[in-house]
Amino acid sequence: MSIATADLYDELGESIQSLPIQLRNFGCRSAFDGPIRTIRCLEDNALVKSMLATPGEGAVLVVDGAGSLQTALMGDLIAASAVANGWAGVVIHGAIRDSVAIAGLDLGVKALGTNPRKSGKLGTGELDVDVTFGGVMFRPGAHLYSDEDGILVRR
Repeated sequence: MSIATADLYDELGESIQSLPIQLRNFGCRSAFDGPIRTIRCLEDNALVKSMLATPGEGAVLVVDGAGSLQTALMGDLIAASAVANGWAGVVIHGAIRDSVAIAGLDLGVKALGTNPRKSGKLGTGELDVDVTFGGVMFRPGAHLYSDEDGILVRR
């Protein structure tokens, strides 16, 4: 990412959305951007695993886990798959696990927090649908910018 989110916001103002939720940085890449792909799921990461095993082509996967911290929606093996498949980053409105291992991967990762507990594997959820959290709409194909200051979404 060549432009800081603060500078981008100064340039675009209200035409870009700013996520007020304070997500934590976990991946080795603190700044990343790309077109958005989405998943809505609750305490079940089967869709996250299958999506990140496909070619990412520089995209950012936004996972709306309803803010649940009961189970982790991504661990180090799934994150390593994302790196191998060319994803720029993953933003999770929920928890991850294996945070120390994820910190060493060339991937942008933001999440609410951590929990070592595994999630369900039933494959429940929805792919590539509009998801909203923190008052921001994450629409598949829109562009997400993330750095140490936060997340912006270009409408």
